[in-house]
Amino acid sequence: MTAPVSPSFVLVISTGGTIASTTDPASGARTPSLSAEDLVRACGTTEEVRVYDAATLDSSSMTLADVDVIVRLTRKALDDAHIAGIVITHGTDSMAETALALDLVHSDPRPVVLTGAQLPADHDRADGPANLNRAISLAADSLSRGRGVMVHFGGDTLAARGMLKRDTGDLRAFDMSAPLPLPRPAAVEPAPLDGFTVPILRAWPGEDASLVDMVTSTGPDGIIIEALGSGNVSTEMGAAIGRALETGIPVVISTSVPFGEVEFAYGGAGGGVSLGAHGALPSGWLRAGQARIALITALATGTDPADLLGL
Repeated sequence: MTAPVSPSFVLVISTGGTIASTTDPASGARTPSLSAEDLVRACGTTEEVRVYDAATLDSSSMTLADVDVIVRLTRKALDDAHIAGIVITHGTDSMAETALALDLVHSDPRPVVLTGAQLPADHDRADGPANLNRAISLAADSLSRGRGVMVHFGGDTLAARGMLKRDTGDLRAFDMSAPLPLPRPAAVEPAPLDGFTVPILRAWPGEDASLVDMVTSTGPDGIIIEALGSGNVSTEMGAAIGRALETGIPVVISTSVPFGEVEFAYGGAGGGVSLGAHGALPSGWLRAGQARIALITALATGTDPADLLGL
């Protein structure tokens, strides 16, 4: 019998972001310009590494089609038994969304680790090299197996599920919405996310029905509401959400509050209890961006959204 092949290297996939950016001396604008090879060379890792350049994007421009590419590349790479783990360098603006999209379909025990930077590569205190060095070590470590998709950033290693960007400039940019690690739902088989339309609508005190009614009239595949508190909106917005649900549009209620769980506890037309009675789902510990990814993945794969929301 042939002995199994031992994993022997970490694959680093570059997608752009601040970690790969340099600063234009005239405008001061940061633009992704470095390759995966450039990033690995600068980080000083002693692990065996191979590289692949998937994109050169600011992650605020990351589309669902781009996420689909990253998912496909990751799954194809894991067909290679020599790969111990994968590191994906990524911009911070949508890192939480891409991380969850990968985690929802990740059934392989080998780790997938996302990392990036807050400061560009040509900054005299650039944080990208240290973040990448540690992410590669994490991906190469056999103790990381079975932990799903993770983000390593600013010395912190966080699970994909429930993470959020908490600060625009601090080098420890990410945190968890929940005080304890969240259970991961069973991974689903991936399906293309591109083509689904699920907007995020922000609630504010006293908001009228016009925004929700306007979006409902366009026939989206779903709607995410970034509500107030533990999942509440104004009376008029609540009535409009009810009308959207009556048309068959799934609605998930998240919150603009950084930490804590979305729970339907309050009455009134815009309270969470009333929204739930109409068929809206709470996002649990997921903030709006991750709730959107969970809902789109559920729609794309024919999965009950409650399962991927962790309800």
